[in-house]
Amino acid sequence: MATKTTDKKPAAAKKTAADAPKKSNGAAVNQGKIQPGNVEQPIVNQRAAAIQKFGVVSPRMPVGLEEKVRQQSVDMLNQLLVDTITIRDLYKKHHWQVVGPTFYQLHLLYDKHYEEQSVLVDAIAERIQLLGGVSLAMAADIAETTHIPRPPRDREEAPVQVSRLLEAHEIILKECHEFAKKADESGDDGTNDLIVSQLIRTNELQTWFVSEHVVDTPLARS
Repeated sequence: MATKTTDKKPAAAKKTAADAPKKSNGAAVNQGKIQPGNVEQPIVNQRAAAIQKFGVVSPRMPVGLEEKVRQQSVDMLNQLLVDTITIRDLYKKHHWQVVGPTFYQLHLLYDKHYEEQSVLVDAIAERIQLLGGVSLAMAADIAETTHIPRPPRDREEAPVQVSRLLEAHEIILKECHEFAKKADESGDDGTNDLIVSQLIRTNELQTWFVSEHVVDTPLARS
């Protein structure tokens, strides 16, 4: 009697943990090839030539203004930028250091004006970049370029703080009137609008609020 034969397939070998792809130092080992892993190390200490020199506007900025017009506006705006950064930081210094019977009112007012000046800083810097320029940014460059006198590191009384702020506002406002006229004459309506509608109006309003703390008989004399 013939016996029946059955074709049986060999059982598949069971996979073990040793057969799974291995990871080592952020790379997965797969069939003898190292594949990129999920962890990548940052490349630090990189240096390269500048992609745009400060003081030179990019010719590739089709905003309808000639290069010499954009260069003039960028130069003016950088001056306004450094002076606005300076008065912004002056407000924060006074916010931290104010003392006296009007502490609470000035503490809050200084911080409010600081925030408003911060908005102006961003608007000016972005206008500079939009015109194809390079905006100043670092503290050392700001200190070298600003027209606003540097205050001492010491803590000063409120009347002196108010006086410093009013002087700084006046410096900026005089620049604004001069630069707005030049921007208008050169046809740079965008820069003129920024200076008139934002810088002049904000600085005038802040000057009003701060100057109201100057009285004939102050609560504290310097």
